[in-house]
Amino acid sequence: MVLGMALFRDEPVHEVARCLNICAQGLASDQLLARSGVTEAHKRLGADPVESLFRQTGKQWGGERYEGDDWNGLQVFAVDGALLRTPDSPELREHFGSGNTGTERQTPFPMLRLVALMNVRSHVILDAQLSPYRGSEMRLAETFLGQIPDNSITLFDKGFWGADLLSSVAEGGSSRHGLTPARKNLVIEEIERCGEHDRRVRMKVSPQARKRNPNLPTHWDVREVSYESQGHARSLLTSVPVESYSAGAVAALYLERWEIELGFRDIKSSMQQNAVTLRSKKVELIYQEVWGLLLAYNIIRREASQAAVAFGRAPSDIRFKPACQYIAVLLIVMAAANPVSATGRRLAELRGGIGGLFLDHRPRPGRPRTVKISKTRYPVDRKAAPLK
Repeated sequence: MVLGMALFRDEPVHEVARCLNICAQGLASDQLLARSGVTEAHKRLGADPVESLFRQTGKQWGGERYEGDDWNGLQVFAVDGALLRTPDSPELREHFGSGNTGTERQTPFPMLRLVALMNVRSHVILDAQLSPYRGSEMRLAETFLGQIPDNSITLFDKGFWGADLLSSVAEGGSSRHGLTPARKNLVIEEIERCGEHDRRVRMKVSPQARKRNPNLPTHWDVREVSYESQGHARSLLTSVPVESYSAGAVAALYLERWEIELGFRDIKSSMQQNAVTLRSKKVELIYQEVWGLLLAYNIIRREASQAAVAFGRAPSDIRFKPACQYIAVLLIVMAAANPVSATGRRLAELRGGIGGLFLDHRPRPGRPRTVKISKTRYPVDRKAAPLK
């Protein structure tokens, strides 16, 4: 039912149970299904079972290899964070918190922070962490760095910066590497020049980082790759060796970090239908809903990946939104279909249908990215009746 809530965003909980024919005897008609019973079962379930199922399946599915899931012998992953809004209530605002504006006022809705580890080529999420808005993205990411498979390279957003974070990626397994943008105004000492846009550098580890992790050295040696983008000089820091990976290939690889942003867009736009807030109104149910969203997203992505393999294509070639809608419709059909023994055949047909949803050309943004304007500087009356 929780997975159904993720696929049918606008339907009430009891309607989701009825459409998917979820009942003790498989009889979820209006006469036999008590709405209050579905709601109470939803509350009793809590968030822990859904979270546990997401983590088990994510670890298994995210490490699966597909055609093209390889960059010079390494599997490619990405780490980034996103924010989800919750309904505005005293309970949720007290637990999750929200951002501050230029004054003492807060943003209109409480916000939940999500940090995820994603397979860039299949878009499957291996692991994730949730926290209230004030939670640190770096501290959340540190909890699942151990899930990164060996023989891999992980792309980090510019907000994930620190010797402790990046060194733990390389030291936590065999042939594990990180790739992240360099911050501006870094104090860097050049050790060795490897090419026009390639060199080995040394940086001092901050006292704050060494206080948090006394095992860190006083200095940090890393490879710096520079390149030009839109007329601006940019630098990347990585642990991949110079002998095996060229500077041009490293710079081109970092462009794939945008794939995790597309994954977050699929969750917030396609699955949530651009809703302003999540649908649940209790703290425990908010967590349950988000874990259900991530689990349902992974199920769709894995089915799309399996369909792509069957048709000899890459998993990222499947259009997510049509695949999500197609699976949702087929689930309703299969819930009412007989005999039950034909479920395997119907699932095979479902995968075949997904195989017809390939994206032959991914359109690029038609305009440059811009920053949204700030909220109104005037006080907001939260008790005012909505406009009709």
